[in-house]
Amino acid sequence: MESVRRLKLCVLLLLFLIALGVTGYMAIEQWDFLDALYMTVTTLTTVGYGEVHKLSDSGRVFTIFFIIIGVIYFLYIAGAIVQFMVEGQIRAILGRRSLDKKISRLKNHYIVCGYGRIGRILCKMLARKPVDVVVIENDAELIPLMNDEKILYVSGDASDEANLIKAGIKRASGLVAALARDADNVFLVLTARQLNPDIFIMARTTQNESKPKLMAAGANRVESPYDMGAVSMAQRIVRPTVTYFLDQALAYEPESIQMEEIPVSPSSSLINVMLRDSGIRQQFNLIIVAIKKSDGSMLFNPSFETVIESGDTVIAVGMAKNLQKLEKVLNSA
Repeated sequence: MESVRRLKLCVLLLLFLIALGVTGYMAIEQWDFLDALYMTVTTLTTVGYGEVHKLSDSGRVFTIFFIIIGVIYFLYIAGAIVQFMVEGQIRAILGRRSLDKKISRLKNHYIVCGYGRIGRILCKMLARKPVDVVVIENDAELIPLMNDEKILYVSGDASDEANLIKAGIKRASGLVAALARDADNVFLVLTARQLNPDIFIMARTTQNESKPKLMAAGANRVESPYDMGAVSMAQRIVRPTVTYFLDQALAYEPESIQMEEIPVSPSSSLINVMLRDSGIRQQFNLIIVAIKKSDGSMLFNPSFETVIESGDTVIAVGMAKNLQKLEKVLNSA
């Protein structure tokens, strides 16, 4: 910003010097405006094409003074331009190094490939959780937008192994293939699965015919935004109250009722404790909707005699602050 201000100051000084020179020659030599402007420009730039008219002694003194000012001014503006260019490059290099350093520290993060409409909304939703996200985007025009939104990103082709490694795919928990073309997503999924066989991969598709190909390439889940949008619209028509509740529960608003899934760690103090003895309802004012067992089975509306076990995932409904308290209990000794 300092360099930009200096460049603006240079332009204002140039206009001031031109006005000063024109005024001086018109007043001292009695020249018309065009002759005074021509003499001012040639003197200020030290071109030295020659005098427009014979100068008086006063005019020569003024010209000497003006030449000195012109030299000083152009040295100043040259320094400002060099500083602007160098600082811009340094800022870009330091900014990229800072991003790379932050990305290198991430673990169990998610990689979103593509920062189009779907990718951008997805990043906003994940940030509310919050979940660490790294974006890989090939469109250089989106870089300023990602900088403004404080998104960690890698600029380049998402299917390039080097960019995936730079985004930390070997340390990531999941990857979302949200590129515009299904063929690009298939190749991306293949590459990502080879680099990290255990990573969870969700892929976007625009055509149902591409779903088997994406699954065969290694995607754990394939979603079509068009199908999901159509289902959501239908649900809003036939079940408006239910969808309104779900919208509120999944909106991550601090003061609203939310629905959250909380994994139970082996170190939790509630391991092997029945729900009636856990104090979840009494202490946190939460409702346990379901418990997903480690084998994948789902217990809906579990009874008060259900035992909380390591590896379970508790699905609860309640205030956000109370859900956060329960999460600490289920993930701490």
